[in-house]
Amino acid sequence: MSERFREGDRVRTSAADPDHHTRLPGYARGRVGVVIGDDGVHPLADLRARGVERPQPVHLVRFTARELFGQGDHTVTLSLWEEYLSDE
Repeated sequence: MSERFREGDRVRTSAADPDHHTRLPGYARGRVGVVIGDDGVHPLADLRARGVERPQPVHLVRFTARELFGQGDHTVTLSLWEEYLSDE
């Protein structure tokens, strides 16, 4: 895992709605979750779709359903590139 985020860190996803390809789901934009692990280092899909290879850490981030959807008692885990995340 990168030095920036570690297991247990609370993170907020980017709220940006880019006009290009992104792998950050709309329902997860601007939401707060907890890093639960890492998922390797992979090219950022947003740039790769435009022919640019820029690998970066991918983190497993767990969200409550209530945070994402306003209701529910389950959790959702997403693999998210570090560029999508900021400190909470």
